[in-house]
Amino acid sequence: MSTSTTTPAPLRRRLVVRGVVQGVGFRPHVARLANGLGLAGTCRNDATSVVVEVEGTAALVEEFARRLEDEAPPLARIMSVASAELPASGGGGFAIVGSTVSDGARTLVPPDTAVCDDCLLELHDPADRRHRHAFITCTNCGPRFTITEDLPYDRPATTMATFPMCAACAREYADVRDRRHHAQPIACHDCGPTLRVIDPHGHEMAAGTEASVRAAVAALRAGAIVAVKGVGGYHLACDAASSSATTVLRQRKARPDQPFAVMVADLEGAEQIVHVGAAAEVLTSPERPIVLLARRLGAPVADRVAPGLGELGVLLPYTPLHHLLFADLPDGSPGAPPALVMTSGNLSGEALCFDDADALARLGGIADAFLTHDRAIAVPCEDSVLAWHESGAVPLRRSRGFAPLPVPLGRAGGVVLAAGAELKNTVALARDGLAFVSAHVGDLGSLESRAAQAGAAAQLLRFHRAVPELVVADLHPGYASRAWAEAVAADLRIPLYDVQHHHAHLASLAAEHGRLDDPVLGVVFDGTGYGCDAGIWGGEFLLLGDGGLSAERLGHLGTVRLPGGDEGVRNPVRTAALALLSAGVELAGTPVADALTDAEHAFVRKLHDTGRGWVETSSVGRLFDVVSALLGVRSRVTYEAQAAVELEVLARRSSARAAGVSLELPCRRDSGPVLLDPDPLVRSLAAALRDAVPVEDLAWAFHDTLAAAAADLAGELAAAHGAHWIGLSGGVFSNRLLLALLKQRLTSAGFGVLTHSLVPANDGGLALGQVAVGVRALQQSREDRPPTMRLGGPGRILETATTD
Repeated sequence: MSTSTTTPAPLRRRLVVRGVVQGVGFRPHVARLANGLGLAGTCRNDATSVVVEVEGTAALVEEFARRLEDEAPPLARIMSVASAELPASGGGGFAIVGSTVSDGARTLVPPDTAVCDDCLLELHDPADRRHRHAFITCTNCGPRFTITEDLPYDRPATTMATFPMCAACAREYADVRDRRHHAQPIACHDCGPTLRVIDPHGHEMAAGTEASVRAAVAALRAGAIVAVKGVGGYHLACDAASSSATTVLRQRKARPDQPFAVMVADLEGAEQIVHVGAAAEVLTSPERPIVLLARRLGAPVADRVAPGLGELGVLLPYTPLHHLLFADLPDGSPGAPPALVMTSGNLSGEALCFDDADALARLGGIADAFLTHDRAIAVPCEDSVLAWHESGAVPLRRSRGFAPLPVPLGRAGGVVLAAGAELKNTVALARDGLAFVSAHVGDLGSLESRAAQAGAAAQLLRFHRAVPELVVADLHPGYASRAWAEAVAADLRIPLYDVQHHHAHLASLAAEHGRLDDPVLGVVFDGTGYGCDAGIWGGEFLLLGDGGLSAERLGHLGTVRLPGGDEGVRNPVRTAALALLSAGVELAGTPVADALTDAEHAFVRKLHDTGRGWVETSSVGRLFDVVSALLGVRSRVTYEAQAAVELEVLARRSSARAAGVSLELPCRRDSGPVLLDPDPLVRSLAAALRDAVPVEDLAWAFHDTLAAAAADLAGELAAAHGAHWIGLSGGVFSNRLLLALLKQRLTSAGFGVLTHSLVPANDGGLALGQVAVGVRALQQSREDRPPTMRLGGPGRILETATTD
């Protein structure tokens, strides 16, 4: 009797993997997995994906497909895997083959990530050939977004193209078993970028790793200011414990009070200056953001680093160069001071410096020395900033480590470009159901910042080989962001679409939660936004509907009077004086009267008596200014929201937590939207001051009263309009105390509460809302239905004039 065996017929399958799968070691992962399973086939990048073909038994191919996702590299973000059966070819072996290029949709660019633990071990290992190499990296870490000039992500399309690999690096790059297999930024001492130190006139002071690090460390220890070139731009660094160094930096940078970030070597160093707790996971994450944490009493950090605040913005090293600065030098002498100010390399109000010549020109009057290198930065990228509170992190600036990861919109549509806001600007591009929000650009008050906005948009369009069909802008006729959008629309002969400021805030929140198709009652509190009635809004209760395309104004804060436009914003005491007079409270005996100059007193009294020289605003941000000045916290500001930030700090010091303090912020129901009347609040605060109630208790009571009034009104409006979700957006919700108090009340009332976790609640998230509404508007226009916007003003596609 004889037996025979049948060999299973081979199966060949193509797997097209989309997401963040280029520049993260995905092809080496595929090759190792296929070789380990004995499968034949190929793997390649194209402009949209990683394309894999594997051939073997059905069981092994199925195992490969499962492990392809389950064991993906740590930096990969798989969004979809499309599978198709192919005829078996009978070939043997598995290979990574050359990339293909197309002009269609594009793959996703990975963000920059902090140097990984494996690379750090090599960095500090004297026996390793990359010992103290300032640009050590592998497929699991290092620069990606900021060195990418085009896609697909291969070395020739990065700023590493000018550094030919040495033989040793080339062997590692080609070895599928190596951690640096197809790591595009691969380099070593022999073939990689090099460090040097120059003075403000461009004269070389030191060259090479050891001489440059030694010179920079000596300068920092001597109290000098050093401009340090990182992955996405320049930092200005100095000894954070030095009062003289931090004072000089403030003077030269023209930044009187706004807090500086502080970099420390490790978690142990962070614990010396702040209470870390559960935030350790965020601090040590691959994104390495700046995290705002409570300052320790007696922390060895100069008061001028974060004046008037109880927190410090702390971050850990994320580049090999940062680690080298803090480490002991080869001769055993100490590295940099244990805490370094690491603030953006720019003058206050200008864009980040990232080009070497521009940095020398613009920072030459600030820095005493420049620690730089010869790897170009393709895309500027600021540090990301998160604020920490009991229930997690609140994004304040989404940039390095997060940009340009997309936000799914849940709907396919055309190509839409959004111009973003005037302050904290970002731009956004939507295509194929995804929204790509740029890195932080900043305030558009300077020519450099406006050029940076245009550059960020051009980079998005270049990466995605996209031509927009629609441009979206804020309603404000005077915004530089809008002027830019109008120019783009005219140049491309495409429509321009208006989205009101607070509508865009709410849409950004709904977009990041996938709730654009649900009715959402939005509580949108911020500083100022141009309203559909040409007024200044900022304390809005909006109902989002029609797939995000409409927003109905159901309520708002009653108006306060803003004297002199921007001068009123810079001098909260003037706004507070008008608020007191409007509420029937005399100025005498209040901190406001003490802070006003004689000329201001006469000026404000004249404005009140004549009823001219001021504008009304429903801004909650301005109400914070009023209360801050009334309580004697902050009468003049040197940076945005300073009065509100310091008022929150004061409130957190309250031990009574508003016990026995009664403030009023009642509803007023006239014709039209419901109002929260601020006049009784101002009167009750002034009365409590006269009764000598501690100001920290009044600060807490104000937060609690505002939260209670907003929760009651939002709950009433949501119930009346069938909205089960209430969203909290706008820059005021960077205030974690107000956010927590309001969220707690709404949750207790049974509502689902949406808050920001992907993009900031402030204007840094506005572009996402604009682009989400723009996609819906474009879809509706294709359906021959005119888009509408129920905010009492225009919400239309504006056809730009064209000439032949």
